[in-house]
Amino acid sequence: MYKQSLYSVIEPIRINTIKRLNKSKKWKYGYNKEHDVIVISKTGMIGEIYEIQNLKIALPKQPKQVFKGNDKWEAQEYPKELQKVKTIFDWRELPADFKNKWHAYIDNEFTKRDEGFWFYNKGTPTYISGTHYMYLQWTKIDVGKPEFREANRLFFIFWEACKADSRSYGMCYLKNRRSGFSFMASGEVVNLATISSDSRYGILSKSGADAKKMFTDKVVPISVNYPFFFKPIQDGMDRPKTELAYRVPASKFTRRKLTTNEAIEDIQGLDTTIDWKNTGDNSYDGEKLALLVHDEAGKWERPENILNNWRVTKTTLRLGSRVIGKCMMGSTSNSADKGGENFKKLYHDSDVTKRNRNGQTRSGLYSLFIPMEWNYEGFIDSYGLPVFDTPDAIVKDPYGDEITTGVIEHWENEVEGLKQDQDALNEFYRQFPRTEEHAFRDETKNSIFNLAKIYEQIDYNDEVANLSQITVGSFTWQNGIKDTKVQFTPNPNGRFKISWVPNVEQQNNIIIKNGIKYPGNEHMGAFGCDSYDISGTTDGQGSKGALHGLTKFSMENAPANHFFLEYIARPQTAEMFFEDVLMALVFYGMPLLAENNKPRLLYYLKRRGYRGYSMNRPDKARNKLSITEKEIGGIPNSSEDIRQAHAAAIETYINDYVGIINEGQYGTLYFNTTLNDWAKFDINKRTKFDAAISSGLAIMACNKNKYKPNATRVKPKLNINFSKYENKGTISKIIKNYG
Repeated sequence: MYKQSLYSVIEPIRINTIKRLNKSKKWKYGYNKEHDVIVISKTGMIGEIYEIQNLKIALPKQPKQVFKGNDKWEAQEYPKELQKVKTIFDWRELPADFKNKWHAYIDNEFTKRDEGFWFYNKGTPTYISGTHYMYLQWTKIDVGKPEFREANRLFFIFWEACKADSRSYGMCYLKNRRSGFSFMASGEVVNLATISSDSRYGILSKSGADAKKMFTDKVVPISVNYPFFFKPIQDGMDRPKTELAYRVPASKFTRRKLTTNEAIEDIQGLDTTIDWKNTGDNSYDGEKLALLVHDEAGKWERPENILNNWRVTKTTLRLGSRVIGKCMMGSTSNSADKGGENFKKLYHDSDVTKRNRNGQTRSGLYSLFIPMEWNYEGFIDSYGLPVFDTPDAIVKDPYGDEITTGVIEHWENEVEGLKQDQDALNEFYRQFPRTEEHAFRDETKNSIFNLAKIYEQIDYNDEVANLSQITVGSFTWQNGIKDTKVQFTPNPNGRFKISWVPNVEQQNNIIIKNGIKYPGNEHMGAFGCDSYDISGTTDGQGSKGALHGLTKFSMENAPANHFFLEYIARPQTAEMFFEDVLMALVFYGMPLLAENNKPRLLYYLKRRGYRGYSMNRPDKARNKLSITEKEIGGIPNSSEDIRQAHAAAIETYINDYVGIINEGQYGTLYFNTTLNDWAKFDINKRTKFDAAISSGLAIMACNKNKYKPNATRVKPKLNINFSKYENKGTISKIIKNYG
């Protein structure tokens, strides 16, 4: 059975505290720092608290009266008498008894718009935000009225939290195809613009033509079809092509104005507009926006760059340190070189668990990913709920047709049918992703390695193994005393990921020869490392240090040819990284092969008395080593032979131990970060791929005998070939050899 993980109901606040503050209606809309929750209730009272993608959101308290209807969402019919009223001017001319008859109805619609709406859905009291209510009840889309979907309910709750949180610039939504984002965003633009004064609302897309189409085909019709009491007085054409201009916001003549004949012309609050711009890095530069809709942000192709544009447009949403506007960004992702890589960075920079001292994410946005199974056409029942598993009883969709298969089974069948064409499969993953990994899956063309096998392993890890096989933690010296014994402690904030530890008697196995420490488990495995020398960098980031541990085949009780450790991090100082590496070497009792062009790590090991843990380069006899190489060990990265041998080592490992190895048996490399680094590896730009460098050195270290020079003859130049792959079908085909 499928177990959803999109959201959970949590209890981070004591029940008594909630009751006490509810009684006095003390809960304020916005971020509550004391309890670390975002309150989206406007009633002063809260109820359930949702956690959606690590964001804690306090919903309004359920009222005593919840609308029952037919136990599902159904848009209420707009009264025919009111349909005849087209403008506020028409309303002003109507008799007082007519106005009094409908005043309560209109006022109630404004309340729902502001506070949201509760209704019974399949026997459960269900809350939708005010924005979601406006979308369902008053928005016209291409098929008429939108359907209620649980996925959209959670989307709008998350969006409301983004609006409420003064730290947030909005959302970065990673979506699946045909999820309705364009219509939902268009509805929100109109919803906010029609209750605002002196504000500007902007639209961007992957091209100017797409932005214009969104404006003319979605935004304008939604505005045109609003009821008169929500529709401001509009300047210019009824269906403009470039700009919607509202002369008087609706909020100014509601409630107070609807029952009087006060002159509309006297109402203040002019110049609210909605427009679109051509796609470019400097679009909306210098403007002040209340809302920016960023549609198809993952498809900005060169020379356009979504990262550059966001750096510009972000400034349009703030005044000094104060966030005065929001961005609603959403997209599927293109392949990496067609805008996907930039969007991926922006999405990961929007992780709410990674904030600066001001409480903001690196991008300022909040990332949201809704897996495809929540919102896949044909697998939503009549209550708007996703049908995850194949039903045991009759389940019908909103049109009365029976749903006979669960969406998970359907999706898996689609995947199975596409495995003969890896690029088609990756496109399907990007369009209908179940994981973030799927959404950012790249094209396999011209890859240096066998990507079919890499992606087989990634998919296996996502489905089965990743969570259960990996432990995150830290290494420390026992009792804090260096050069004693090292111990491993699970810690969710640790920098190490491990999938195997040796037996207790094999841990901290040190051999001392002539006063020098050597690793006692060299026969079991080895480490590879991509180090760095400088603690700080000009941009505060820099490349990360990487360390990988790999076992050999041995008679010991250890899995053979198994990557058991991944470390990819950049601690505050280089010395912290060096100490982390040293503790891992000591704990596992295995040697290290590292590049010696960044020698500080190797000098650190020597100075601490662990020169015996640093391997010499395997391709040279000891008497042929340079003075530095004899002193600290290591292997250069400048040699083309070494670069070729390094890539060939990874290639061989992938072909032998990654993806499907035998019938129904998968490899045991559970570190997706490393697998993804291999997938993108470019031999001409090696410095970008910390994990690939480190893991490749670990493979070479465990197979050092392959690289020994021939003592009986002059050693020829290393020529270990590796290949480019077509990656069509289950077995990738060589298209070009390199030597």
